[in-house]
Amino acid sequence: MAFALLPKKSSGSNNDPEDFRATLGEHLDELRARILRVLGVLLVMTVVGWFLALPAYVVLDKVVQANIPTWLKFEQPFKDVTQPFMLQLKLAFYIGLTIALPHMALEIWGFVKPGLKPNEIRPVRVLGPISVVLFLVGCWIGWMMIPPSFKWFASFFASFPGTALYQEPGAMVFLIVKIVLAFGIGFELPVVTYFLAKIGVIAPETLFRYWRQATVAIFFLAACLTPSGDPFTMTAMALPLAALFFVSVFAVRLTSKGKGRDPALDSLD
Repeated sequence: MAFALLPKKSSGSNNDPEDFRATLGEHLDELRARILRVLGVLLVMTVVGWFLALPAYVVLDKVVQANIPTWLKFEQPFKDVTQPFMLQLKLAFYIGLTIALPHMALEIWGFVKPGLKPNEIRPVRVLGPISVVLFLVGCWIGWMMIPPSFKWFASFFASFPGTALYQEPGAMVFLIVKIVLAFGIGFELPVVTYFLAKIGVIAPETLFRYWRQATVAIFFLAACLTPSGDPFTMTAMALPLAALFFVSVFAVRLTSKGKGRDPALDSLD
């Protein structure tokens, strides 16, 4: 993928591709226009998120309260007068960013697409819907991991009698949001792997050859992405990611034409 930095040539009758190449200035103008549109949509959606922040907080806080043991004293005090406003603003931004993500993806695609070759565009069209499905599946798994994660952490309070949990308002809510988003983002790994292998950046044979290292890297990535850090959440992310990773590698191997079997595949045990 490359953008030419040569001036546009005058249009001719031979439809030479060189005639359609844009200058660096034109690319920068287009990039600036798209960034401004993204920021505008994000601002509008953040305003919308301001009105949705309190209902969203109530729903998420109920999840927090439901997974804190009744014998544990749990309070969420504000420390200064500005915190309620900042909490609602942060929630509004998160909600606005979530709503604006599809538009942001379209703007990025609109900017990148002219510089892609046909063999690079085809995988993106196929992977687009799949990436959305995987993101939603990842978010759902992250949501399902919240109760056991919270209960596992809260169980340690039993070892310290007489203690209580005083949590900053919104901290537990944002932890839920981060866990859900971490799973959603993590489940995009197979899509990225398939795309890079399909366009020739990474060879499927190389991924097969270093499958052990790839598995370790996936578990390390899961440990980095899960903000809670507990073993249940990390394992719940790493195992599906590892399975999806190998499925994507096998898929690109099967859909690649004109390639012989790599000897490294025969050495797998």
